[in-house]
Amino acid sequence: MKHLRFTLRKARALGVALVTYMATYMYAMAQDGNAGINEANTAVRGYFDTGTNLMYAIGAVVGLIGAVKVYQKWNSGDPETGRIAAAWFGSCIFLVIVATVLKSFFGV
Repeated sequence: MKHLRFTLRKARALGVALVTYMATYMYAMAQDGNAGINEANTAVRGYFDTGTNLMYAIGAVVGLIGAVKVYQKWNSGDPETGRIAAAWFGSCIFLVIVATVLKSFFGV
């Protein structure tokens, strides 16, 4: 009799676990696809401000490195100092423009 009672407890526990699993599975499968896409859209739009600030920070660091490089070339009397300065300045401007255009393009 003791053995039978232990088996019934196992069967009840298994039944409760199975019902819980089925209810969870049905709830997970019943989610709306549009809601998931809208949630992803909101999350990505939330990252734009952080990404824009990161691009501005990278532009500032590149600008500082470029200024040091141009200063070194200018002090050494390199004849291509103007070309190097234009290249570094252009890369900084490019980063700022890309960040601004992406922000306005996606309407964030």
